[in-house]
Amino acid sequence: MQKGIKQITQVIAHRSQRTREQFEQRIAKARVSGVTRRELPCGNFAHGIAACDSSQKDLLAKSGAVNLGIVTAYNDMLSAHQPYATYPDKIKAIARANGASAQVAGGVPAMCDGITQGMPGMELSLMSRDVVAMSTAIALSHDMFDAGLMLGICDKIVPGLLIGALSFGHLPVAFIPAGPMPSGLSNPEKAKYRQAFAEGKIDKEKMLEVESAAYHSPGTCTFYGTANSNQMLMEIMGLQLPSSSFVNPDDPLRPLLTEYAVKKTIEAAENKTHCLAEIMTTETLINGLVGLLSTGGSTNHLIHLVAIAQAAGILINWQDIADLSKIVPLLCRIYPNGQADINHFHQAGGMGFLIQSLLAQGLLHEEVVTVLGKTGLSPYAKAASINDEKLVYVASPKTSLNDQVLRDAKTPFQKTGGLQLLTGNLGRSVIKISAVDPKYWTMEAPAKIFDSQEALKQAFENGECQMDFFAVVRFQGPNANGMPELHKLMSVLGALQDQGFNVALVTDGRLSGASGKVPSAIHMTPEALNEGLIAKIEEGDRLKLDAENGELNLLVDESVLRQRSVALPDLSGNDGGMGRELFTSIRSTLTSAESGGSFLGNLQGDVK
Repeated sequence: MQKGIKQITQVIAHRSQRTREQFEQRIAKARVSGVTRRELPCGNFAHGIAACDSSQKDLLAKSGAVNLGIVTAYNDMLSAHQPYATYPDKIKAIARANGASAQVAGGVPAMCDGITQGMPGMELSLMSRDVVAMSTAIALSHDMFDAGLMLGICDKIVPGLLIGALSFGHLPVAFIPAGPMPSGLSNPEKAKYRQAFAEGKIDKEKMLEVESAAYHSPGTCTFYGTANSNQMLMEIMGLQLPSSSFVNPDDPLRPLLTEYAVKKTIEAAENKTHCLAEIMTTETLINGLVGLLSTGGSTNHLIHLVAIAQAAGILINWQDIADLSKIVPLLCRIYPNGQADINHFHQAGGMGFLIQSLLAQGLLHEEVVTVLGKTGLSPYAKAASINDEKLVYVASPKTSLNDQVLRDAKTPFQKTGGLQLLTGNLGRSVIKISAVDPKYWTMEAPAKIFDSQEALKQAFENGECQMDFFAVVRFQGPNANGMPELHKLMSVLGALQDQGFNVALVTDGRLSGASGKVPSAIHMTPEALNEGLIAKIEEGDRLKLDAENGELNLLVDESVLRQRSVALPDLSGNDGGMGRELFTSIRSTLTSAESGGSFLGNLQGDVK
């Protein structure tokens, strides 16, 4: 184990001592020695099994058989989640064959950020994570279950499922993925067409044809955005099976992996071992952060992982991630950090090779608990395969099968991680440098001010952006409008960059995990609505970015800034339409981006 990794782990553990103890005390109070459902009064229990067939009723009523609670994010609008339609029945059959029972405990909402990008519904996206968490808690609160199986893949859904499940950390919990769609039109080609559309060079009919060639079948989108970053995290943190994240939905391996996951969860419940609280430790969280940095994963997880950690009583901040980024090398080039997609990554050696390499260089905590038990992380350095129609694990390749996509930690693409903390007089923000050409890491230019993404797009269409500039898009933070992703701006700014202009984005909003080549200081905190200095920037003020050294500053004398007042734009349009009126009061309670962007408050509370 590298000394720096150890030190950062120790700092986080020390900072989190009180909150982690509170979490563990609460989990200890929830543990029971026998079958949980036997504590239910007869009438309550009868409600829980009323819809079961006679054999399942007998199994649950007369024996100590395990009952699995399935929490599903299925809908058939999300390509990633469409395969889950048949999973509950398959899981029930596997459970029955192994002397156990399974019931769908509940469903959670699953919105698609790809559909809502640039639309009013995107303003509900971040808040949907906490709604998923609460829905998960409601599903499991029936106290009928000995373990949980989480069916979810995409952006806010996996973090929400995990946050909710951590309230039931006394139970074994496993995530079961469904896999990415096969490769279609390449992501770089898609990006070129999007820029052409933004410039008016192709029509809407052609653009729909292009997008449909990229997103063409059931399965997760193939770029390395938040959804696939979720899958990487669940695997490297031991919350789903080794080598299970990126197997396509129709691959013969997929049902074998699902069967094995169900069996291992039943075993854990029967033996009352490796519950979720034992898996989700500081060491496991560090492994997740190392995975995120080494793969150039989604910036959204600089918000989500903070909230997930809080749910487990662990306190992390962006400085911890910045400190790790100085130690952890970038080992992957997956779009938007490169030309390949997630299928190419899997074919190059995938998670097994990545974990094998990180372990060999002492960059991961090996002695952790996973859904396999107390076997450590070493089994995750292997690859799933089929032998005689059975699932087997074999050694991962010793060398990458495509070093343009995946490399050993000894020969990385860059010596530091893919994410960088930016500090300066504007506050704190983050930038995904792994996707940005190093020649754009340093920049000084005047600001152009926009209080909405629509205003920037309109200025571009009016020909007002043919210059070097920082696009300052503000009042996009959690309290202003729920912190939507501003991914639609990348086509506009990317087109300007391709025309030879030095452009960058500064915002208190978010970007999609798929956003790339334009330098973007995002998640700015304090946000504009909460007296953030970003609200005082005026048209023409000069800003200076030094991404390599982690600095972003407004080059205006402090005495001048003190004299400036803030003119709030009309934000009343954020309060209604597309369901936003239901979230107006909730939005005002969201914590800052660095604090997790959550309305759930203190998840640990005081343990009496």
